[in-house]
Amino acid sequence: QVQLVESGGGLVQAGGSLRLSCAASVSGSIFRISAMGWYRQSPGKQRELVASITSGGSTSYTDSVKGRFSISRDNAKKTVYLQMNSLKPEDTSVYYCKLWGAFGSAYWGQGTQVTVSS
Repeated sequence: QVQLVESGGGLVQAGGSLRLSCAASVSGSIFRISAMGWYRQSPGKQRELVASITSGGSTSYTDSVKGRFSISRDNAKKTVYLQMNSLKPEDTSVYYCKLWGAFGSAYWGQGTQVTVSS
């Protein structure tokens, strides 16, 4: 059973920074070949993909976070990170980690709350 555990959320003032972490309970070989992503969802809104990283390290970001957020991965620690800088109140949301597995499978973490005060 794949488990993803997020951490690092919290309350921060606008302009501040946070780093989210997502630790995966899978074998190292599976983690290395899996794409990973961070999503966020606010009340009444659809869950949106914020950033993703392939097994090869290629990254992609939604337009609203480009230049402010950075996704990275540490295969030895089986962990993916989301560095969030210059945070804005509109970044307030629950952030979820996702692992794309084999044969179309997908696994989610439980989410971590990020609140940015103005």
